[in-house]
Amino acid sequence: QVQLVESGGGLVQAGGSLRLSCAVSGRTFTNYPMAWFRQAPGKEREFVAGTSWIGGSTYSGYYSDSVKGRFTISRDNAKNTVSLQMNSLKPEDTAVYYCAASSKRGGYLYTESMYHYWGQGTQVTVSS
Repeated sequence: QVQLVESGGGLVQAGGSLRLSCAVSGRTFTNYPMAWFRQAPGKEREFVAGTSWIGGSTYSGYYSDSVKGRFTISRDNAKNTVSLQMNSLKPEDTAVYYCAASSKRGGYLYTESMYHYWGQGTQVTVSS
């Protein structure tokens, strides 16, 4: 059974940083896309950052415009984890953050329907 478990959420002041981690068990996603999404109260879940295998040991990171330059996604295939470093946090970053994995290789996947496995979410709250 595949499980994705997020950790690292919490309360932080605006301008601060947090690092989210997602531990995967049950299978490996070495050459498959993984991503972070978030859902703020009263809003739909939205794409935040993704990482896709583009050949050899190279992965590409891609981001929503709202977090580009502030967030960095990374993965450690040896540990079967994916992380999201969040810097210069803003109150509008407040949301539940979800880790997701796809069983479809390749490409830049921005939509929820392209991901087949999800974590339970971790709350990030940024105070002003």
